[in-house]
Amino acid sequence: MKRKIYRSVILTIISAAMIASSAVASFPQNKVLTGQGAQGDWSTDAPGVRRRITTADLAKPYESKSVFNNPRVAKRPEGAMPKVPAGFKVEEFASGFRNARLIRTAPNGDVFLADSRANLIYVLRAGKDPSKAEIKQVFADSNLNRPFGIAFYPLGNNPQWVYIGNTDSVVRFPYKNGDITARGKAEVVVPDLPSGGESVGGGGHWTRDIAFSRDGKKMFVSVGSKSNVWENPNDIEKDRATVLEFNPDGTGRRIYAYGIRNAVGIAIQPR
Repeated sequence: MKRKIYRSVILTIISAAMIASSAVASFPQNKVLTGQGAQGDWSTDAPGVRRRITTADLAKPYESKSVFNNPRVAKRPEGAMPKVPAGFKVEEFASGFRNARLIRTAPNGDVFLADSRANLIYVLRAGKDPSKAEIKQVFADSNLNRPFGIAFYPLGNNPQWVYIGNTDSVVRFPYKNGDITARGKAEVVVPDLPSGGESVGGGGHWTRDIAFSRDGKKMFVSVGSKSNVWENPNDIEKDRATVLEFNPDGTGRRIYAYGIRNAVGIAIQPR
């Protein structure tokens, strides 16, 4: 499937009334694409569209030469927006980012965004019109190296820190509800996460996400693998394809889970 990357950040604004509606029931559940038509592209995606792809529909092994075919940035077609169920609406909330990768919401409702390749963390705040960001402010721009994960600590309504997962470290900035810029310089919490370049041929998976246990005593950091297949592990895969566990101050390092190729987006089961 051909992919296109949009520079814009698109947020779905959903009201409680919509959530309670019967919009989900309106999905065209009986629409199933088969054969070559099941391959499709972004223009045929929509809620309720299902695809049935069998082995007979796939190309034969080694039918074509293996090549790198990375996605390329393409201009969004005029008027193109994600298709959503009846009763829902998608609007462009904020734009103008270089590489917007992850969004987390602060307890007060502000939206924190990691612009990874720009090495920036933004704060976005809606105004009277909830569909638009009235404030778009750089929260932090120092001690960042391809930032991705964002987590607020301690858990609850009054965090004191914003933790950021760099590709090679974890840092934290002092924070109180409503801050749109960091209150102080970054403090390095974990100085030595495994990392490297961005490609499988280089440093492998580079995103590092962060989550805290419900009691706030443990911090989990995801570290993707360097390669896709590595039959004879050695130092280049040390502590990779893992979720690492730390105390919130960075001590107590251990492997919490392993054999996980690239955990992008980790969370604690709320119950």
